[in-house]
Amino acid sequence: MSDLARWLRLGASDLTAYPLISIFYGVCFWVMALILGAVFQSKPEYTMSIASGCLLLGPFLALGLYEVSRCHEHGLRPALVSSLVCWKPHLRSMGMLVLVLIVLELLWGRASLVVFAVFFNTGMPSTTGVVQAVFNPDNWEFIVAYTMVGGFFAALVFALSVVAIPMILDRDTDAISAAITSLEVVLNNLLVMLLWGACITVLVALALLAPFHMGLVLVGPVLGHASWHAYRGAVRWLEAPHLDPEQPTQQPA
Repeated sequence: MSDLARWLRLGASDLTAYPLISIFYGVCFWVMALILGAVFQSKPEYTMSIASGCLLLGPFLALGLYEVSRCHEHGLRPALVSSLVCWKPHLRSMGMLVLVLIVLELLWGRASLVVFAVFFNTGMPSTTGVVQAVFNPDNWEFIVAYTMVGGFFAALVFALSVVAIPMILDRDTDAISAAITSLEVVLNNLLVMLLWGACITVLVALALLAPFHMGLVLVGPVLGHASWHAYRGAVRWLEAPHLDPEQPTQQPA
């Protein structure tokens, strides 16, 4: 359990070591939040779809943060340009993982619309109607169904990607092995990983409560860097990792 605080501390350390690069990615997360808020105001029934899309895009934006932490860990000096294109040597594996997550995102969005359609068969509610529905105890069936659907897909996305993306960056592992390893990490350390997921959720929620969601500018990079250290703490390799993506070694202990 103590590793959770250590991951966050190391993430904050990486942010202070390379603030300009980290803040750039933080601004990207902030823009995503603004888009999500605008969709909620105009088309609330598509909020879950856009949220799942952001959850899909977020880890790949964080890929640049993983690259910064990886270089910092090995005493190298990262650059913004190299962090933006660090996915290129791993395009095949990343593409396969993206395909899987896109399918989950589409299913998640469709399932959320079905929940709305079942409980609001007279038509989609307005923005005010959605807020009233979510926070109205009389609609507990809707709240339970909406939470269960969203929670199931969120947990599945989290379990498949919590260490998969940094693992592909670190070792150029194929997408299937990375996803299986990610599931093994979650299942073998269930309580710790549940708390890690809850910690991410709480910190993001607090960041969104800041004026204009500005808290994401700092919280986003810290969580991105911390996710790299979560991978390094959860997956142990037989030998030191290679920095050269052209010569990977894929033998997890």
